[in-house]
Amino acid sequence: MSALTKLSSKGQLTIPKGIQEKLDIAPGTEFYLTVEDGKLLATPKRTSISATKRLMDFAGILGKPPNGRSLSLEDIDDAIMDAVAEDEERIQREWREGRK
Repeated sequence: MSALTKLSSKGQLTIPKGIQEKLDIAPGTEFYLTVEDGKLLATPKRTSISATKRLMDFAGILGKPPNGRSLSLEDIDDAIMDAVAEDEERIQREWREGRK
C-alpha cells in the first residue's frame, strides 16, 4: 500500500487514514525514522508488552549470579568481545584448515 502526502511548513507529514488503519496506529504514536538508500523509513514504536525490551528490563531475570558476583556493563562488554574474538579465531582456523 502506498499513498501521496505532503510535508507541511512545520516539517510534519500526514499519514492517510487507510495506512493508519492498516498499521493499527493512532494519534500520538511515536516513530523511529531511518534513512536508507535515500528513502525515509518510519517504523512505529510499539508500547505494548510485546515491544522490544531494554537490557535493564531483564535485570535479575535469572536470579542471583552463581558466584554471587554481579558484573558491570563494562565487564559484560569485555566478555562479549572476548567471546566474539574467540569465535572469529575459530572460524578463520576452520576456514584455513578446510582450504588445505
